[in-house]
Amino acid sequence: MRPEYRKRVVDSILDFYLECMGAVLIEGPKWCGKTRTGEEHAKSVIKLQDPDNVDKYRAAVKAKPSILLEGPTPRLIDEWQDFPILWNAVRHLVDERGEDGQFILTGSAVPREEKKDEESPRHTGTGRIIRMHMRPMSLWESGESTGEISLSALFDGAGDVAGQSRVGTDELAHLVCRGGWPQAVLAKSPRAAYLKSASYIDEVVHEDVHRVDGVERNPDRVRNLLKSLARNISTLTTAETILQDLKTNDPTICEKTLSSYVNALRKIFLVEDVPAWSPSLKSRLAIRSAAKRQFVDPSVATAVLGATPRRLLNDFRSFGSLFESLCVRDMRVYAQPLDGEVRHYRDQTGLEVDMIVALKDGRWGAVEVKLGAGDIDSAANGLKKLKAKVDVSRMGHPSFLMVLTGTDLGYVREDGVIVCPLGCLKP
Repeated sequence: MRPEYRKRVVDSILDFYLECMGAVLIEGPKWCGKTRTGEEHAKSVIKLQDPDNVDKYRAAVKAKPSILLEGPTPRLIDEWQDFPILWNAVRHLVDERGEDGQFILTGSAVPREEKKDEESPRHTGTGRIIRMHMRPMSLWESGESTGEISLSALFDGAGDVAGQSRVGTDELAHLVCRGGWPQAVLAKSPRAAYLKSASYIDEVVHEDVHRVDGVERNPDRVRNLLKSLARNISTLTTAETILQDLKTNDPTICEKTLSSYVNALRKIFLVEDVPAWSPSLKSRLAIRSAAKRQFVDPSVATAVLGATPRRLLNDFRSFGSLFESLCVRDMRVYAQPLDGEVRHYRDQTGLEVDMIVALKDGRWGAVEVKLGAGDIDSAANGLKKLKAKVDVSRMGHPSFLMVLTGTDLGYVREDGVIVCPLGCLKP
């Protein structure tokens, strides 16, 4: 029996986009729930990777692509990138019908470039097709967060913040390793959940990075790259450092090859680094522009490293980095309905803030991540230092300063800094 659908944060975004645009493209990593979410909003579905029908679909695409688009709308076209010519067919039908909410497309990879002798070039979908990014489930979506503290409310000036998380340290270690993949969330046991995450990495290593652009890549190199990125998760480690790490076991690898492999991982939405935030400051202090290393889900790192909850509980330094990855994942999910993005800050003095949640309307909030209670004071001081450096006459005052923790109690400190357990946060 098919499991009951769990509401996702992007559901409301998808509804809105379908009211405003002819088609919506849902992009994101394989396994994050794109197809199931699309099905909940669609009136007809075609799955292009259906092994029983793929030959039939291939023949239809060569004869008349629009045949596959016929059906009640919104019509879901699942894994459209397998037949990139459908993009132009969707675009044409949207123009011809002149109605919104016609198609939902899903894709777990950026489509490879079309060959000029096989297909017409893919045109822009501007004004017709809008992109919506989807990620693995947050703790609010998977049911672990109480949702007592709302990110939206904080941006709207909520001053009364309180909550009590049900998620203890042992459970956090489990959630880092389990990840937010729907199949892992619904697994019958923790052991089954970890196995599902590990099997996902195996498919990435042996299939996905090749299928994304047709370039053969060494599976051992892919796995070693993932391990290096995992060891440097939540850091500003440079590409040169990653390259030197890989050369320990593979002296022949070069910068061009590394770039090709990393780009392939980006195209399947597995790597999602955190870009730097560049505010207007009161002084001419130099701001570091490097991105912070991050996966779309912390379980990618634990799976490739073979980490278990027990190992994390015995290595709090690594646990802290992976907990930050968990927080980044959830904050990205929660910021999306607000038209927000997650960035980080670091300047030449060494002042660093883990996350800046910046909205398109100019509002912003600063977030430091701390697994335990012992570092809350220092984190709060760092946030206040950042506030003092920002030119608020141009940037505006921060909507909030937050220490996002793995602790149990949510409250507002006397200095106005919010202490928020991850297990209490929601959009």
